[in-house]
Amino acid sequence: MQDAQLRQSYAKPLYNAQERARRDASVWTLVQGVLAPVQFLVFLVSLTLVFRYLLTGSGYEVATVSIIVKTACLYAIMITGSIWEKVVFDKWLFAPAFFWEDVFSFVVIALHTLYLYGLFTSAFPPLTLIWIALAAYAAYVVNAGQFLWKLRVARLQSEVAA
Repeated sequence: MQDAQLRQSYAKPLYNAQERARRDASVWTLVQGVLAPVQFLVFLVSLTLVFRYLLTGSGYEVATVSIIVKTACLYAIMITGSIWEKVVFDKWLFAPAFFWEDVFSFVVIALHTLYLYGLFTSAFPPLTLIWIALAAYAAYVVNAGQFLWKLRVARLQSEVAA
């Protein structure tokens, strides 16, 4: 989609002037900007380890640790993201500009939490846990795409506003 078409398709700005100022002044914007790529790198390493386990049958323990680390990163970005939304939009979650991203974030968190529940209660065998992790990772990719799309829209809208 061309940039002009994208700008037109989001006629309502993601941020009003006050929200943009709060976003730009908040330390939580920087925190999110650091945590997002860290989480993505952890995801890539973990995904590699999970696939290694699926392909070879070895490395389950290290794959498990990597999934736990990925889940911890997810919880950290969700908590700090909620703080960011409160600072910018005065809502802990579900601000209109990011409503559907937040809704899908809960799907991602639910799948990661189901993995932890299954792991710590031995409710599921290892292979089932791995498939739950892969479902969680697929949902994470969709959710990350939602946020990247919004970042692009916000950047384009900022260019128009300037």
